[in-house]
Amino acid sequence: MLQNPASKYRSFPPVDLVDRQWPNRRISQPPIWMSTDLRDGNQSLFEPMNLERKMRMFRMLCDIGFKEIEVAFPSASQTDFDFVRRLIDGKHIPADVSIEVLTQAREHLIRRTMESLRGARRAIVHVYNATSKPFRDFVFGMTRSEVVDMAVGAVKLIRQLAAEQPETEWVLEYSPETFTATELDFALDVCNAVTAAWDATPGNKVILNLPTTVELATPNVYADQIEWMHRHLERRDSVILSLHPHNDRGTAVAAAELALMAGGDRVEGCLFGNGERTGNVDIVTLALNLYTQGVAPGLDFSDINAVARTFEHCTQLPIHPRHPYVGDLVFTAFSGSHQDAIKKGFAAKQADVVWDVPYLPIDPADVGRNYDSVIRVNSQSGKGGIAYLLESEYGVVMPRRLQVEFSGVVQRHTETHGGEVSAADIWQLFATTYLDTRAPLHYREHRLFEHGQAQGIRITVDIDGVPHVLSGEGNGPIDAAVHALHTVGIDVQVRSYEERSMSASREAGNALACAFIELTPSEGGGECYGAGVDANIVTASIKALLSGVNRMQSALRDDHRQEAA
Repeated sequence: MLQNPASKYRSFPPVDLVDRQWPNRRISQPPIWMSTDLRDGNQSLFEPMNLERKMRMFRMLCDIGFKEIEVAFPSASQTDFDFVRRLIDGKHIPADVSIEVLTQAREHLIRRTMESLRGARRAIVHVYNATSKPFRDFVFGMTRSEVVDMAVGAVKLIRQLAAEQPETEWVLEYSPETFTATELDFALDVCNAVTAAWDATPGNKVILNLPTTVELATPNVYADQIEWMHRHLERRDSVILSLHPHNDRGTAVAAAELALMAGGDRVEGCLFGNGERTGNVDIVTLALNLYTQGVAPGLDFSDINAVARTFEHCTQLPIHPRHPYVGDLVFTAFSGSHQDAIKKGFAAKQADVVWDVPYLPIDPADVGRNYDSVIRVNSQSGKGGIAYLLESEYGVVMPRRLQVEFSGVVQRHTETHGGEVSAADIWQLFATTYLDTRAPLHYREHRLFEHGQAQGIRITVDIDGVPHVLSGEGNGPIDAAVHALHTVGIDVQVRSYEERSMSASREAGNALACAFIELTPSEGGGECYGAGVDANIVTASIKALLSGVNRMQSALRDDHRQEAA
């Protein structure tokens, strides 16, 4: 049992701000967004991103609309230094995007950092030193004045080195690390000294980043601290007040929202809250929270599935199925009463009327999602539901998003036929939906061949009953098959791929493989799953690809018929 913590842990009271204004304000415009996925987020991964994943993440962040991206800690490793150089030398940075790099307030690290940025069009140099009393007393053994001198000396050196590279537009960012545990009067002294050393002006602003390096108090305390600094900072018109909340208490989003009301101009965070310990503030949640309040966030999350899949690929981290806005189950209701209320809300919804569907704070269509209710099948039998029945009786372990998709098929069947649905009924529905051998695009056979570093494939298929031999090359059998389909005008992208053994339902030695592929049209559109079953995993994968294409084309034909009607 936990003991009384009162004598062990300090409680942080609100700041002495009797006329605080932030509780009466609302957020009416988005902040300046800065992604630190490639730096703060990357350094906290089990396995940091390789070059391919870093480049993919950087391109996605640019596509989403970030104009400021912290890309590396170049003085910390050769890998980070080289990545900065690759971005600059390879001209990968869009004209309207500024890269940011981090450095400690030490001379040799600052010099190495400035060298990494040589030739950049515009660069933000983010320098920091810890300012709180425990760090001054226990870590550094420094007085207040020595901490100020350390920060000012770093800024003066950056200013000197920046003058030696006039081809670059330089922006200074300074963070008093452990700001929320620092005495406010001292945090103010350090920040004012930095602003003066940089000679900040309205045309040459300094970014003062005030982080909850470790979240120590309730969000209202952070808001009070930000409002106090906002009111007392010198040259406030020459300062961009930046927020960097961490999530140690699980309230980083709330802290960021209240701090924006308190005077913050800018937010640093990671897409889905990745970062050290419990993570940085979740920018997707924060941005879409603004969206649901009628504020355009300035970031494009209209295809949230694509963002999520890219994030998972780059970080090798799963997104929780209940993660706000993006989790695989957030638009799925298991409760019958929830399903009923949502359906009635959709039925009553009118175009150009304020969104007011029960249980759904956002229209799923706005983020490229839809609403799929999940039915519990034959629950009295103790079997559990659709996924459980297919797994226990047939050895088919469906990916979570396919479970959601297939549940809609089962629901339509039960609504039409009524009564209970057996495991055999569900398997028949699954086979008819995903394994139909009568579909327009039908697999016959394939041959693999090597072509240099590439994998080649020849697939024999029937297209509307007519045999065709298709050839393609790629970085593997699936990629090669996608290129082969392209030769007959079928253009798709693979969003995700999984394979499973069906041995749970079969004797050893006779196991089948089941492959699942999630596709989307190359020109954009909704996702669609395909499935394939075969003793050979490559054959199962190709069948899954053709299954997905058949289902996608069927859905497009249905859409065209509805439009014509």
